[in-house]
Order: sequence, then structure tokens, then C-alpha cells
Amino acid sequence: MKICVLGVGYVGLTTAALFSDLGNVVHCIDINEERIANLKKGIMPIYEPGLKEIVERNIAENRLLFSTDTASAVKETEIIFICVGTPPQASGETDLSQVQSAAISIAKALNGYKIVVNKSTVPVGTGDFVRRTIEENRLENHNFDVVSNPEFLREGSAVQDSFEPDRIVIGAPNKQVALKLLELYATLERPMHITDLYSAEIIKYASNAFLATKISFINAISHLCEEVGADVTVVAKGMGADSRIGRAFLNAGIGYGGSCFPKDVESLIHTSGTYGYDFKMLKEVISVNKGMVPHMIGRIEELIGDVKGKTIGVLGLAFKPNTDDIREAKAIDMIQILMERGATVKAFDPQAMEHTKAIVPDVTYTQNAYEVAENADALVLATEWREFKLLDMERIRNSMNQPVLLDGRNFYNPEEKTRMGFTYYGLGRGIFRPNS
Repeated sequence: MKICVLGVGYVGLTTAALFSDLGNVVHCIDINEERIANLKKGIMPIYEPGLKEIVERNIAENRLLFSTDTASAVKETEIIFICVGTPPQASGETDLSQVQSAAISIAKALNGYKIVVNKSTVPVGTGDFVRRTIEENRLENHNFDVVSNPEFLREGSAVQDSFEPDRIVIGAPNKQVALKLLELYATLERPMHITDLYSAEIIKYASNAFLATKISFINAISHLCEEVGADVTVVAKGMGADSRIGRAFLNAGIGYGGSCFPKDVESLIHTSGTYGYDFKMLKEVISVNKGMVPHMIGRIEELIGDVKGKTIGVLGLAFKPNTDDIREAKAIDMIQILMERGATVKAFDPQAMEHTKAIVPDVTYTQNAYEVAENADALVLATEWREFKLLDMERIRNSMNQPVLLDGRNFYNPEEKTRMGFTYYGLGRGIFRPNS
């Protein structure tokens, strides 16, 4: 098939890479000329394991084409995926201006029947909005259909999620349109869920909001665990053994971040309010999430006193490992508070430092984790990059002013670290001191 992907950010580029690797010709369109020029050279706008190799392979096979010419791409293709940004507004409402612009561009280039697919995360009713926008702006009276096909990609494992998705959701207006999308995905041989347009749009938000709820729930439980002397990792393991609950997303930490959970929860609250339902449960999910960084700051101060004039080392800046995405990253929130209170902050991340420098330029960015630890009064693990598990912790202990380790992701074994001479704190596990 001939496919057009509008927007080559995270979702768009991964989607285009998938369909081109399945043998389709994919036209990738973006208004950012620099991004398109770089992609033609194989320079990725994001870090995602395995993506660069797929993009380069399909560029070489002439199945993956990059351009800023929307009109030509729409005219030459059958199925058009809208993969543009849908950022949150201050009210929590989703900003659909980029979706609207994409729909207008499609309308003006219609030269025959097209299937327009909303791949971006959008609130319920956006399919109707796109249809109206195209109808009001098309220059010729060609037919088209609008489909919802939400993405369920996890940053850091997006390539695997693309080729081996848990499910593929297709919200279509009729059977014929659904079959066309089924044909596109057929070779993946994964579970397909055919729904109406509205249900597909809600599935995406409901899924992310539920996962965010699991995270905030276990973080709330972590507070209780600290008070009574329980271990939240043991509690989560016991809970997760129940097939009705599952182990995924039951990891206590300094809070969820990224481009999806924060804005999707806010958007679902706003959309529900628009239809007369006050989603109080999700408001509390946000409240718990916002409280995790102040809680960690409190533990830092409990262990080393006033942070003014102290040096704090931070391991990890991205909101999760295997990505360079720092959107809503809790490490950034924590650093900003520490610096406001007079601390000196040193930090290292394998991929995200260049992005972080634009937001918090006064941080001392180092070449590796060992430099972060040198002369630090406390070391905070904020992102659980695999390489941090393999560090020479004796070397780190010996280089610190005070061997205080705060584990923001429960990444380390507390008994092991205290045997090495660290004072260790883990969320929902409490404080462990050497020889205690």
C-alpha cells in the first residue's frame, strides 16, 4: 500500500518505520524542514533503540520517503495517518490545533477516496472534528472516511511494541474501512479489536489513565510501608501475583512522567468534566504523583540536613530508561527544587543531557556516573538505566563526602548497599544504615 504519515515525531516516525518495514511505501511529512533534512541523512530526532536501523534500511530500499510537501504525499497515497502533537493546555484540555492543520492540508489535497486515520492521542469526538474540518475545507467533493487507530507505544521499547503489540484497536465507521486497516496490519498476526470511533478514542485515554492510577496507588502504598516498616517491593510482588492485578506498573518511584501519562490523565479529567462527570479519582492520582518529588526532597534533608551549600549527585534525567525524553521528568523537578534551596547539583544521563541543559543550564553535567559521585553529599538514582546497576559502588562510596544513596526507583538491594557502607533510602522501603 501507499501510506502517508503526517508528523514525524515519536509516534509518526515509529509508525512510518513499521509500515515501511512491512513492505509499504510510506511518505513521511513534517513542517520542520531541518528535521526532514536530517532524516534524509539518517539523523534521528529521537533516541529509540533499534529505530535508526529500521529507518536507514527502508530509506535505502526507497520505501521510506521524507518531505515537507503534504499535498503531493496526500495525492499519491491511499491511507493518511495523522501523527502530530496534541499538547495539553493550561486547563488540561488537549490542544488540537496541529490536528486541525493536518486535516485542512488533507482537505485541500483530496483527489479521490482516502482513509484518514487519527493515530495521535486525541479526546473522544476528535474523529467528528476531523471529518467536519475536511468537509468544510475540501476543494473537490471526494469521499473519505475517518478512523481511530490509537498507538500504545512505550518509549524505550517502541520498536518491539510496534511489531509485537498487545492489541491493535481500530475504530471505524463501517466494515469495509475496518477491513482495509486489518489488511495493513495482517502480517503482524496480533489481536485486532474492531470498535466504533468513540470507543477507540476512549480506549487510549482509559488505558493510560488506568496505568497512571496503578503507579500512584503503589506510591501511596509506599508511604504506608515506610511508616510501618514494610517493603513496598515485596508488597507489589505479592499483589502482582494475582492475575486480576498483574505486576506491570506496580513499581514505586518518584512519580510518572513523559509525554503521555500526565497529559492524558489531565485530558480525560477535562473531557469527563465537559460531559458532566467530575473524575475525582483521577484528580487524586495527579495529587499523589505530584507529591512524590517533595517526599524525596524531604528524605534527602532528613539524611544530610539543610541542602544549602551541599552537593547532590543525580543519576538519570530522562523520565524513564532507554529514551532521551525529559518531558515531565521527575528528575528535572527534583533538581529545580534542590537548586532553589541552595544546593549544587551534578548530573549524568546516557542520552538526555543535551535536552536537559536547555532547561536547567546551571547543573554540572558530567561525563559519567563516577564524576557525579565525586565529593557529593548525597547521590540520588532518578532513572533506572541498566548501566547504573553495573557501577563500581565501592569506588563511588569512596569518592563521596557522605556515602548517602537515595534510590528513587528501588533499583538497588538495600542490604547489599549498607554492607558496602552506604546509608540507603528506598521509596516504600525506608532508611537502612550501615551496621544497623
